[in-house]
Amino acid sequence: MQKTKKYGMDLTQGNILRQLLTFMLPLLASNIVQQLYNVVDMVVIGQFVGPEGTVGVSTGGQAAQFLTMISMGLATGGQIYISQLTGAKQTGKINDAIGTLLTFVLICSVVFMVVGMACNELIIDLLETPPEAISETRDYMLICFLGFPFIFGYNAVCAVLRGMGDSRRPLIFICIAAVSNVIFDLILVAGLKMASAGTAIATVMGQALSFIFSIVFLYKKRDSFDFDFKLKSFAIRKEHLIIFLKLGVPQMVQSACIQLTVMYVNALINVYGLVASATNSVGNNITRLANTITQSMNQGCAAMIGQNLAAGKQERAKKVVLTGLTIALALAVINSLLAVLIPRQIYRIFSTDPEVIEFGVVFMKTAIIVFFLSSIMGPFQSMVTGSGFAMLGLAVGILDGVVFRLAFSWFFADLLGMEVVGYFLANGLARLGPVIICGGYFLSGRWRTRKLLVKRPEPETEEANCVEEAVTTG
Repeated sequence: MQKTKKYGMDLTQGNILRQLLTFMLPLLASNIVQQLYNVVDMVVIGQFVGPEGTVGVSTGGQAAQFLTMISMGLATGGQIYISQLTGAKQTGKINDAIGTLLTFVLICSVVFMVVGMACNELIIDLLETPPEAISETRDYMLICFLGFPFIFGYNAVCAVLRGMGDSRRPLIFICIAAVSNVIFDLILVAGLKMASAGTAIATVMGQALSFIFSIVFLYKKRDSFDFDFKLKSFAIRKEHLIIFLKLGVPQMVQSACIQLTVMYVNALINVYGLVASATNSVGNNITRLANTITQSMNQGCAAMIGQNLAAGKQERAKKVVLTGLTIALALAVINSLLAVLIPRQIYRIFSTDPEVIEFGVVFMKTAIIVFFLSSIMGPFQSMVTGSGFAMLGLAVGILDGVVFRLAFSWFFADLLGMEVVGYFLANGLARLGPVIICGGYFLSGRWRTRKLLVKRPEPETEEANCVEEAVTTG
């Protein structure tokens, strides 16, 4: 066989802090840019359409995000599996694994696109969409659903890249999409006055460009990826599909539990009227942007942990979590200071409504809970993700969404009579569930002896007491 240059980063050696920052910062930048889709959409729609457009984009975005997050469970499973194959030096299986992932994710995208479009009116009713925003919500959702194959395909390609240790190219691809999104937003919404429909078209066009650039790159570098792009390589292989499903289905259910309860609580807030709904919509976008730290830490640490556990380097995996925790907490302090010192200025970026801005001050105080709990949750959850313990991730989703969020909503909003503010608090404190479960798993040390998805290579000098590994999620 002809030997080709290895693609990506070897995350199993070198300075941990330097490697984590080198790998995570492009992820963080990618996720920030990804969130800028929503931020730019909200800013443009808020300035040129008003509260009706803000609620329409936010509510329609919730439904689209719900289906997207479910499918991203498969991409996350693909990233962890490929990272473990990379760490264990099992390059022979990577071709079939990549082909199976790409084909199955794209099939899922078409299914979710059809389901979303068919259930459009039902979703609008279930979300208790304010009457003034129904038309805007409908337009936004229908167009976004049409773009599912692009965003799902892009996420699958980026899962492959990140699993092999490359976090820079996904940043480049998403920047291309973000720039195009801004340009089309200004043309379609500010210029042609297409309101929510224009925002949705801009988003889909940006996603399409992202996917095209990422798949072209994968094709050009196919020799380095151990993926030949032959038609037969896109066949779904049962061996790899089973592993993706074992990882992906619990991730999908986890995301569904969280997203459904978030949508349910948002629907309860929508009942209180346009001001409450718009305040919540803007606040959710602000916290999502801030919590890209958590998402990036989870992705970056999980990829590093996956490679290191597969290479038999448990102590290094532990240090990755502790390093990530230190960085995340420092950033949580910065976010909290901004929330306390300049809440009105932050809200004015998204809305010109005085009532929304004043209510936003209250939201920003409750957001401090989100900042700190998310920063603790991310690094600990990365150990669960990186070790491939998908069923524990499912328990996290159930405790976060079904138990804590709903229980806290009832306690604060209904029992204590705090109404909308009670729902703000409940959404923040729901993260206590993942912190307890994931933190407990990390402190227990059970991840040290957990069976992985792949067989480790023969140990060199480290961890002589490694247990036998099998192709299973345990």
